[in-house]
Amino acid sequence: MELALATVQNQSNLDLPEYDELSTNHFIEANTKSVTIQHIKNDTILPVFSKDNEVTISHAEFINSTQEALRNVFPFQQQTIPNIRVSHIIKGRVPAAIGKPKSELLEEDKTIYYERMAFVIGLPKIQQEINGNLLSLVVGGVRAYNNENLYSKKSIEKFKVFIGFKNSVCTNLCISTDGFMDEIRVSNTTELVIKITELFRSYDQEKHLRNMEIMSNFFLTPEQVAHLLGKMKMYQYLSNTRKKEVFPLNINDSQINTIAKSYFKDENFKVSPEGVVNLWQLYNLFTGAVKSSYIDSFLQREACAYEFIQNLTNSLQNEESNFFLL
Repeated sequence: MELALATVQNQSNLDLPEYDELSTNHFIEANTKSVTIQHIKNDTILPVFSKDNEVTISHAEFINSTQEALRNVFPFQQQTIPNIRVSHIIKGRVPAAIGKPKSELLEEDKTIYYERMAFVIGLPKIQQEINGNLLSLVVGGVRAYNNENLYSKKSIEKFKVFIGFKNSVCTNLCISTDGFMDEIRVSNTTELVIKITELFRSYDQEKHLRNMEIMSNFFLTPEQVAHLLGKMKMYQYLSNTRKKEVFPLNINDSQINTIAKSYFKDENFKVSPEGVVNLWQLYNLFTGAVKSSYIDSFLQREACAYEFIQNLTNSLQNEESNFFLL
């Protein structure tokens, strides 16, 4: 399987593509909003560890570290401008505005930072078509300050990073477990760049693409899909012992309902007129549904969606029994 690669000698002279801030088709939805890197750098404050006033690694530094790691691994590839989404705004005031009524606060009296931030950077010249859908390589990460103990002294900080593909028809992310680190633990940006670079270099994109392409070779009937959705609903009520015996499912009830609705109504991946759906279509119904997750959990659910459909694919390919299949 060959990838379409482009060699660019002078990246600084490129016109990098902007993302569409007005689009409703984002890589994550939930309660997030779109912001620019300039806003993150210029309009937000930097949280500190309260007991020693040591600074945290900022959202902007995290993004910059990822861009540096990308240049280490893909030195001649064009990068898109980071597509950044944030949630859980933390508001404050400058000392001079402590006694002011809220109605009299000026913009310069206010401070903000975002507790949670997710971003995606694309490498649009690395592409592959699967089942009629154009995929392009993307990287990104999540920072959630709620996972840090900011009330203590400075300690190891935690980040989530991924490398995978984005489906151009729906902006759904395709993330495998070998392209995802759920917890990178570092104390400075130098260590962060090193860890991210290691992930990017270890990622096997050809294997990931090959596995996703195989998904399109296996089909489920309406009866099998109904059985699958029913078993997914039942999963959360299984005993802990029984759960250990079946493939883990990290998806909530609302998202299962979204999959069921999209099976009939999704413009790109709904059931065919013949009444069947292939596992590639089903995978994209899953990745579309988990976009409603909060920032600090959606990457895990994206990776779980891939592993779950991969498990179904393996069961059908090897003619093995599966709790979720009829």
